Amino acid sequence: MTHRTILAIGVAMLLAPACGGGGSTAASSPSGSSATTPTPTTASPPPTPVASPKPLPLGSIHLRLRKVATMEEPIALAVRPGDSALYVAEKTGRVFTLRDGQIGNTPVLDVSDRLSLGGEQGLLGIAFGPDGRHLYADYTDTGGNTQVTQWTFSGGRAQPSSERGILFVRQPYANHNGGQIAFGPDGDLYVALGDGGSGGDPQGNGQSLGTLLGKILRIRPTPGGPKPYVIPNDNPFVRRPGARPEIWAYGLRNPWRFTFDRQTGDLWIGDVGQSAWEEIDVQPGGERGGRNYGWSRTEGDHPYLGAAPANWTRPVFEYSHASGGCAIIGGYVYRGSAIPGLWGAYLFSDNCLGGIAALRLRQGRLASERGMGVKVSSPSSFGQDGGGELYLLSLSGAVYRLARG
Repeated sequence: MTHRTILAIGVAMLLAPACGGGGSTAASSPSGSSATTPTPTTASPPPTPVASPKPLPLGSIHLRLRKVATMEEPIALAVRPGDSALYVAEKTGRVFTLRDGQIGNTPVLDVSDRLSLGGEQGLLGIAFGPDGRHLYADYTDTGGNTQVTQWTFSGGRAQPSSERGILFVRQPYANHNGGQIAFGPDGDLYVALGDGGSGGDPQGNGQSLGTLLGKILRIRPTPGGPKPYVIPNDNPFVRRPGARPEIWAYGLRNPWRFTFDRQTGDLWIGDVGQSAWEEIDVQPGGERGGRNYGWSRTEGDHPYLGAAPANWTRPVFEYSHASGGCAIIGGYVYRGSAIPGLWGAYLFSDNCLGGIAALRLRQGRLASERGMGVKVSSPSSFGQDGGGELYLLSLSGAVYRLARG
């Protein structure tokens, strides 16, 4: 690492931005599984917009955080279609239900016996398939490598006998594992992988299309099929010689958290920076993938190793470590009803600063941004429930719901 290791309650945080490990907020101021045979697909259009509340200026919105549970290093939250429960993953390997503030008595999934837990490792992400019949998890195994695994979900739990490996990615270093998994509006599974770790991308993975590291992937799991997944034939690099066809986006350092706007389908990426800049990247909904977000030629909106690539997509927002930030915690565009004035704003945080900030875009460019006056210790992830309300998880143990102040 080039500077510090981030700690959360005495445990090294998984987002360390520098090389030996991996705002308040903004101061504006992972090489893998064998490719499978492409299958025909038609990319789904973005969700149909619905009538929306009138957004208010960010400066006139007051937020508060309502604590709804205390858990062991909560790190990811998912919802299951047709189910009112929240499913919360703990970094140490267990997933519990959370219903009306009550944590389930037994875990619905427990992979604690197969994890590496140093620093940026552990159980890092969970997601349910679009029909709710399968639960997926992203974790680092005892060898420190990335595993994405699928279970049939029935009887209120993941059935152990149904376990199936979906994706394996060898990790050269212990940090920058990514970890976010999510199903997009098209029903395909998107997987975030960091650049492989160390510092400064020593293997050049960010800009290489021959590795899955430093990318967001798009694959289609095939429960019950002969292969664990197939590749949508409209993925951007399916027919390019030497390129991994799973790749959807590249030039990323450690895209710890990405999300889809449930209204527009826009893909928002919070990419953890090296030692100077944190950035937020956006791909408009319905657009074909293939964007290059610059790393390691760029960090944020600035040169890092050489000149920016000719096909570089600049971040829509960045902030400097000079403000005390160290690792962006990407969030969601707010589409709930409890805080109507916040409609359409993207919320995010930083692991060191702990405050929540919000921004809005206009025609793809930053229109406004500000801190929202609420702060937590060691935030790890945001979550979104079935109604569009947002939650913030802290490695110190708390799960909060965002509410109107």
